[in-house]
Amino acid sequence: MSIRITLDAMLAAKGMKAKRVAEIIGVSETHLSLFRTGKVRGVRFSTLAKLCRALSCQPGDLIAYDLADEEPSESGDERNR
Repeated sequence: MSIRITLDAMLAAKGMKAKRVAEIIGVSETHLSLFRTGKVRGVRFSTLAKLCRALSCQPGDLIAYDLADEEPSESGDERNR
């Protein structure tokens, strides 16, 4: 998939444990773990905002887009479909 979750790198850079961040933002450790591993299909902006506040970062620090990982069928213009 071309979207990569980089939360683990941000946690390491900030010296914070996932358990503590989950407590701060008010989600279960399981929920945060699912996000960290990319096993969720979406994230609420309110949750993303809480993560950014807790880690003093921007959304782009937690999520990355890799064009090289995109499959050829995904790269077309959506308006032409």
